[in-house]
Amino acid sequence: MPRRRHGAFRVKDAGTSSETPPRSDAGDAPHDGMTAPPSPYRERDLGVFLAGRVLTTAATMVQSVAVGWQVYDLTRAPLALGLVGLCEFVPMFLLTLPAGDIVDRVSPKRIFAASLAAEALCSALLLLLVFIRLPGVWPIYAVLVLFGAARGFAGPAGQSLMPFLVPPERLPRAIAWSSFTFQLAVIAGPALGGFLYVFGPSAAYAVCCAGFLGGALGMSLLSGRRSGTGRGTGTTALGRVAEGIAFVRSRPVVLGAISLDLFAVLLGGATALLPVFARDILHTGPVGLGILRSASAVGATAMGFLLTRRPLERRAGTKMFAAVALFGCATILFGLSRNLALTLFALVTLGASDMISVYVRHALVQFATPDAMRGRVSAVNVLFIGASNELGEFESGVTAAWWGTVPAVVIGGCGTLAVVAIWMWLFPKLRTVDRLQDVTAGDFVGATDVGAEL
Repeated sequence: MPRRRHGAFRVKDAGTSSETPPRSDAGDAPHDGMTAPPSPYRERDLGVFLAGRVLTTAATMVQSVAVGWQVYDLTRAPLALGLVGLCEFVPMFLLTLPAGDIVDRVSPKRIFAASLAAEALCSALLLLLVFIRLPGVWPIYAVLVLFGAARGFAGPAGQSLMPFLVPPERLPRAIAWSSFTFQLAVIAGPALGGFLYVFGPSAAYAVCCAGFLGGALGMSLLSGRRSGTGRGTGTTALGRVAEGIAFVRSRPVVLGAISLDLFAVLLGGATALLPVFARDILHTGPVGLGILRSASAVGATAMGFLLTRRPLERRAGTKMFAAVALFGCATILFGLSRNLALTLFALVTLGASDMISVYVRHALVQFATPDAMRGRVSAVNVLFIGASNELGEFESGVTAAWWGTVPAVVIGGCGTLAVVAIWMWLFPKLRTVDRLQDVTAGDFVGATDVGAEL
């Protein structure tokens, strides 16, 4: 059965088992008596990449806890904690898209390793500030600006790297393992940061520096196949960045997946209000707050491990929408609950459903993106994710101030359900995606042709 062509990517019809799948770079079959070329993939690469991700994610979590405690100890001002996030987010927001263009023109492995080395330098500077005892918190803020700039490069480089490490047929399972290990680090990192801070911020920053250096060393040892040089048709950096944005806009599957996550989390994300629920609604105190903060990560970790054992095989688009709808329902239940056990159940469900959405979105983006565009498309994806997290917290705080905490959460959950319904209507091709592997990137036709498709 012939394949239907949708724009510049192809979605194969169900039941095309007789059709030969796209050939990967994992090694072509020998022919004419010639020996097949060696596979560009190495079995160890995925393990090294995942180990590096665990080290660097845990180090980021530890540093976040240490910086938060140190800044609050110095200022006793909640606004000072808000400036911590702002100092990291602004350079990330400004640099992520240009970084995506650089990743497409230079090896993503080298960019990722260099970014992690820069993050290690920032941890070393924070350690130095502990010993020289400069007055005030502004030196810490200055280091965090540098740290945010490094993360602006690390995001698109890290997200675009995995397809160069594993064959296409193994990519969905590799993504599941990546998500699972990431959530493990998210759970363990804050606890480790709190334990290390007992010995002072210097202990935490030293461990962070070692973690980032270990991650940088691991990424530099990766082999994998070489990426293409995504020079594109743009003659300037701005033109090449515009190509990446135009590519995302012209691919309904990619645009629908990342924008669905943006608006669903923007409206339904209520984790910023957990301290209010812990103190004023559930009356659990700081211990209960710690448990609440871990609940969604526990759900995400459990679902991530399940996906490593049983990756989604069919009806991926439908399951993605169902998972986001479940995310909205869990948010509503969380807002209405007055029982700690029920609230924990809602948060675990919220984390598990979000993991399904993240898994499908990440796989769709990777399969629908040609190698030459991976850095720029990953940059757009990272920008959407950062906006949903940061603006989601801001939206939760503003609506809670307007309508009250519980109404804000319930309305946000209802808003997520509305987004699901609207996106299913706006992006029917995303809804009808069956197998993740069947969404393949077409040849990138350049900025002129892409612009014609808009």
